[in-house]
Amino acid sequence: MKSSWMKVVACYLVVAMFVLGITPRLYAGFSPSEAVSILTLDRSSDLDKIRKVLEMKMVRERLKNFGFTAEEIEKKLSQLNDQQIHQLALSLDELKVGGDGWVWVVVILVLIAIGVIIYFYVTGHRVIIEREK
Repeated sequence: MKSSWMKVVACYLVVAMFVLGITPRLYAGFSPSEAVSILTLDRSSDLDKIRKVLEMKMVRERLKNFGFTAEEIEKKLSQLNDQQIHQLALSLDELKVGGDGWVWVVVILVLIAIGVIIYFYVTGHRVIIEREK
C-alpha cells in the first residue's frame, strides 16, 4: 500500500516538473489604449521598423513571388498616412516569428498520453470499459 502511494506521488512530481520546465516565461505589462497610441505617432521610427522587416531575405523573396518590386513597395509606403504606418508597425510587432506553436501542443499531448500508458503498463493497472446492460 505504501509503495503504490509513493509511486503515485513520484509520478505526479515527475509530471509536475516536466510541465513547469516546458512552460514559457510570460511577463505581464500594461498595453496602451488606442487613444494613447494615436498621440504617440512617430512616422520615421515606424518607417524604419517596417523597412527593417522588408529588408529580411524571406520577406523580400515572398514579395518578389507576389510580383512586387522594391520601387513599388516604397511607392505604396509613401502613399500611407501616419495612422496606417503606425498600425502596420504595431502589427509587425505582434507577429510571431516561429508560428503559433500548435505543433508543440500536439507533441506535449502525445508525450503525456505515452506517459500515462507507460504508467499503467508498469503498475499493472488495467482499464476495462464495460457496456451497461
